[in-house]
Amino acid sequence: MNWIIPIAFLLILGSLGSALFFMMRDKGKSSKTVYSLMLRIGLSIVLFAGIWIAHTLGYIQSTGIRVSA
Repeated sequence: MNWIIPIAFLLILGSLGSALFFMMRDKGKSSKTVYSLMLRIGLSIVLFAGIWIAHTLGYIQSTGIRVSA
């Protein structure tokens, strides 16, 4: 889990960057921007579900917010 979550974040950011690239290059004439944004939403949902399932199965533990006083 230590490397799956950062890779998923990088994929999400890459999809967002490609949507920006297609939006600037195509000027809204193609649907590549929409497909990139749909991919980003799908990856975000899969990441959220994966974190939820991993927590439920005990692969990751919640530690809460620790404030040092």
